[in-house]
Amino acid sequence: MACTTRFSSNLRPVFKSDLPQIVRWINDPEVRNFLNAHLPQSEQDEERWLENLSKNKDTDLVLVIETTEGRVIGLMGLHKINWRDRVAITGALIGEKEYWGKGFGSDAKITLLNYAFNVLNLRKICSGVISYNKRSLQYSIKCGYKEEGILKEHIFRNGQYWDVIQLAIFREDFISVWEEYQQGA
Repeated sequence: MACTTRFSSNLRPVFKSDLPQIVRWINDPEVRNFLNAHLPQSEQDEERWLENLSKNKDTDLVLVIETTEGRVIGLMGLHKINWRDRVAITGALIGEKEYWGKGFGSDAKITLLNYAFNVLNLRKICSGVISYNKRSLQYSIKCGYKEEGILKEHIFRNGQYWDVIQLAIFREDFISVWEEYQQGA
């Protein structure tokens, strides 16, 4: 899959040549603070991750967010795709911090959701946001997600336990988000 987003970026498969940037992001404590990953990773660790990704392509789809100038700025993915129930979990990472808060995550997420709903025929996409990650919560809501529940004191970061806000979007709710997106709203 390679898709062009409205902000002149692309979603494309992860290549082995992307691993140095991914390792840099994962090992940046400021970036890692917002991820499920909590331990530093080596390039060999990420090579194994990429190999496992290709083995699990029926249940996981991870794509690189790349600017039209060819700069790799992040990752966007569908995980634990359940083909019988037609649901998946989504995750995102903008590793290049100068792109934080500029709309690239929202743009890539909406493009991925369109693919999930209108190509893969999924019906529900879920996401979990650590309660202190206000930027992720804000862009998820902008993309049409709605809160489904809270996992109380579910994740340990920065010396304390934090809630995880469970969000989801259904295909029928995404239709209006997609129409607004296409109109440039």
